[in-house]
Amino acid sequence: MKKNLLICFLLLASTAATAKIRPQKFVNTKLKTDPNFQNAIVGLYAVDDNGRTIASWNAAAPMLTASTLKTVTTGLGMLILGPNYRFLTRIAYDGKIQKDTLYGNLYIIGGGDPTLGSKDTTLVAGVDSVFGIWKSAMDKLSIKHIDGNIIVDDSFFPREPMIDTWSWGDAGTYYGSAPSGLAFCENSQDIVLFPGEAPGDSVKAESNYPSLPGFKIINDLSTGPAGTGDQSMYYTSDLARTGHLTGTVASDKDSVLYDCSNKFPQISCGEEFRKYISANGITCKEKIIDICDTTTAPDEAKFCIAETKSPKLSDIIYVTNHISNNFFAETILRTIGKKETGSGSLDSSLVAVNRILDSLGIDRHGLKMADGCGLSRQNYVSPEFLCRFYTFMQKCSIFDAYINSLPSPGSRGTLKYVLYKSKPALKNRIHAKSGSLNGVKCYAGFVEKKQGKGYIKFAVFINNFSCSVSKIRPKLEDFMKSLAEAQN
Repeated sequence: MKKNLLICFLLLASTAATAKIRPQKFVNTKLKTDPNFQNAIVGLYAVDDNGRTIASWNAAAPMLTASTLKTVTTGLGMLILGPNYRFLTRIAYDGKIQKDTLYGNLYIIGGGDPTLGSKDTTLVAGVDSVFGIWKSAMDKLSIKHIDGNIIVDDSFFPREPMIDTWSWGDAGTYYGSAPSGLAFCENSQDIVLFPGEAPGDSVKAESNYPSLPGFKIINDLSTGPAGTGDQSMYYTSDLARTGHLTGTVASDKDSVLYDCSNKFPQISCGEEFRKYISANGITCKEKIIDICDTTTAPDEAKFCIAETKSPKLSDIIYVTNHISNNFFAETILRTIGKKETGSGSLDSSLVAVNRILDSLGIDRHGLKMADGCGLSRQNYVSPEFLCRFYTFMQKCSIFDAYINSLPSPGSRGTLKYVLYKSKPALKNRIHAKSGSLNGVKCYAGFVEKKQGKGYIKFAVFINNFSCSVSKIRPKLEDFMKSLAEAQN
């Protein structure tokens, strides 16, 4: 008798230990009772394939979503452009070739390729491989000297200033780089900082790669006390080839590599190619000329000699969502606008998004887009809208490519350390995008139900919290875990 009672006790204890709290109960008992969530703005929603609500809290409220907005931009990019879409870059010339000399200009004509010169070796082979193709085309024509200019043409997209709803503090950062018709090195530039030996000493700053002719650094940096780290800030705009450095760099730092926004990527592309061909036996008499500084009409007769292609859009989107690449996302948004309206301006692209959503029958209530990447603080999206969008995407032929572009906890990218104590079998069933801004933390995506029985679509946002992110993140992760553990 005692043995049977012991067995029953152990079974009950085991059941209690393994019982999983259901998502809505988790929200009610763990989130709504937490002062850090009570004193913030929270919105969340989760729905299954039958349209049944799994969890809800302020689900219809439009909120700041940060980078989870990329899931809309990339999803529409796959739908409208197609997963196999490739960006093109062309090399052409005008004038005539006599013997080994081009008596005319060489053109680098951009097609919006955001990967040209990218440092992401998982995506592209490297800029030398592209430059090598361009040079090989010149070799076939026996060109050894250019008696003219290298003209860089970025007119594929209209030139626009930085998005006016982005923070000025983001303008100089690599993640604040705007798209370009002729992008290069993800429109970023390396600057190396060398602090002095003692606090108050000047800091040496050297522009590194890529080169930008005529670039000037206004350096107001000073050396800070040991242990204070890198407190530098960089500001720049497209009004002049000038960057402004302020702040401090700690004296115990040997050097700091600062990844900055480059507002003149087309010039850098032309200059780096000039340097490449010069090192390989082809000289250029004149200089790098911006297409806007010429009288050349875009449709003026030119002879195309080479064409290079970007990786497939599905591969670009995979990187976009895994490492949260703002530049790639903004380029995809502009390319949607270019295809749908003929213009790749921001305004045209946002109009195109609304038209596309309407044509697809996706209710736009709860959506206000100000950019494609989520950096703007005028993006407002409700959890319900994202779940409606995901439900539509789940029915599309490109869904497998789309969901595979979203990282799982523990994989490369922004979810690498999410739910790090959970078992791989659970983490592998979560496919989500994270989003972060100052006072904003979000997750959104899909959870595979057990035994492959469909998906739960979810979005959870918290805005305006005043505590550290470390006090918010664990419970948001546990909410995702409750979805994965839900018995449905």
